[in-house]
Amino acid sequence: MPEMGGASASASSGAGTDECPKEDGKQGQLAAATGAQPPAAGKKRGRTAGDKEQNRLKRLLRNRVSAQQARERKKAYLTELEAKAKDLELRNAELEQRVSTLQNENNTLRQVLPRLPPSIPPFV
Repeated sequence: MPEMGGASASASSGAGTDECPKEDGKQGQLAAATGAQPPAAGKKRGRTAGDKEQNRLKRLLRNRVSAQQARERKKAYLTELEAKAKDLELRNAELEQRVSTLQNENNTLRQVLPRLPPSIPPFV
């Protein structure tokens, strides 16, 4: 039954207009012969040179602004990366120093271990 409702709705909406593609062509020919403009049914009108130039300038301005924003984002990102790299280099230097200290301590303890009295069991 929904098909009937859809058919009746389309029939009722088209009931007020008797236009078909052939008649549109005839109306266009008649309008061209009489010099009248055919009605613009939702179509964009032709843009003037001034409108085109204004739209081009707006587009160029938007593009410039967008490019500047992209450059600023890139600069901020690189600054952030440089700061992070510096922090990581400092952390790496600290860890290398700690490793070196622990290796020295380990070597010292290994040298002391054989000299321990026999009453103290070695930790091996």
